[in-house]
Amino acid sequence: MLRTMPPAAFAALTLIAAAVLAPFSPAAAQATGSIVLVHGAFGDGSSWSKVIPLLEERKLEVIAVQLPLTSLADDVAATQRAIARASGPVTLVGHSWGGSVITEAGTADKVKALVYVTAFANDENTNFEDLAGKFPPAPGLAEVVADKDGFARLSAKGVREFFAPQAGKAEQALLIATQGPIKAASFGEKVQHAAWKTKPSWFVLTGKDQMIQPALQESMAQKIKAKVTRLESDHAAALSHPREVAAAIIEAASSK
Repeated sequence: MLRTMPPAAFAALTLIAAAVLAPFSPAAAQATGSIVLVHGAFGDGSSWSKVIPLLEERKLEVIAVQLPLTSLADDVAATQRAIARASGPVTLVGHSWGGSVITEAGTADKVKALVYVTAFANDENTNFEDLAGKFPPAPGLAEVVADKDGFARLSAKGVREFFAPQAGKAEQALLIATQGPIKAASFGEKVQHAAWKTKPSWFVLTGKDQMIQPALQESMAQKIKAKVTRLESDHAAALSHPREVAAAIIEAASSK
């Protein structure tokens, strides 16, 4: 049937097929080693649930860190333990707050590449306020609430309307139920080492993000000279655009 199609229509169909298959092209099949996934604040390792199978299809070892979210130092230590037990060279991936974590933990010799998924890419001796304070506050931050012990979480409204508005209701409910409250003081801790200065970096930039301003993401991606993937995604890109996120990770894992 395709042979009877007009040449222009056949060409258009070919382009569409190429776009669909691009994230898992033969070039991406050269990805090797281990992938260590670091979730952000108001989340846990299950936030990577749609991405993990796509990486494992490529025969990559995948480790999703469960951060304690009690301090930056504790989160870095948990990530360093995951890096140490990985069987091959590590592509280290961080979402949101996880970006600060991989910036510090990524200096390990075993780490070959960094992937920031709408994540904080700190310079040395900087914290959350040093980065975010230069831009208007993201609307979702108004839905962060702290308890008497100083642990912060995102309200149900915040998850549905700002964190993951593109997710389905069941996915939003799972995020609300499984989110890990973070010690609010962690945001004031400063990163001491910037792994992106010596490791190649990728950045998944989310144009409809309401937790980290897209302009802030642009600024960080440019500063670290990252290879950028731009998505019209909410903050929960691993849920709303898992194939594109996995493709960026596979590309990073394919780097030498």
